[in-house]
Amino acid sequence: MADRYKSFHDLSASERLDIDYRIRALDRKSDAVILAPHGGWIEPKTSEIAEAIAGTDLSFYTFEALRNGSHGDLHITSHRFDEPTAIDLVGRSSTSVAIHGRREDGTDLVWLGGRDTRLRDAIGSSLQQAGFGTEINRRLPGLDEANICNRTRNRMGVQLELSPRLRTSLISDDSLLEIFCEAVRYSVRISGTL
Repeated sequence: MADRYKSFHDLSASERLDIDYRIRALDRKSDAVILAPHGGWIEPKTSEIAEAIAGTDLSFYTFEALRNGSHGDLHITSHRFDEPTAIDLVGRSSTSVAIHGRREDGTDLVWLGGRDTRLRDAIGSSLQQAGFGTEINRRLPGLDEANICNRTRNRMGVQLELSPRLRTSLISDDSLLEIFCEAVRYSVRISGTL
């Protein structure tokens, strides 16, 4: 389904803050930000997963739809995602990891994308060592320079696409979520971005 809005300006002119959508941002002055630009009802459980990865020390951002509706109702495609708080927080960070949801495809593979191929590959390796399957995302590669994950000071970031089944598994199993989060956080640490 096509997006209803092409920019945050268009969305905010028609939708109501804290009624239709909300923005949560925690600037922890870290060099990395973990974000879920399609949280709430847009790509369910992505906000919770991103917040768990951020923990108490990494910066965190999410844009959340507060009402159930079609996927495209409040979805702004990542290369058009221009919400000012996100642009500012990501722009002051050296790197970012964006958590996204994708359609069910019968697998629990984590699709890896983004312009930061070094961090992308490190996250893929860490996730594989932790027991998660991964593959390079050819369908939604996250390579556009305007993609919110790539709007860092270094002009690159990572995008992880998770299936509904994997998101549900992570949220319903605290130990599995912890393993997943630590694999991502470990890669961010060893990449020299913190």
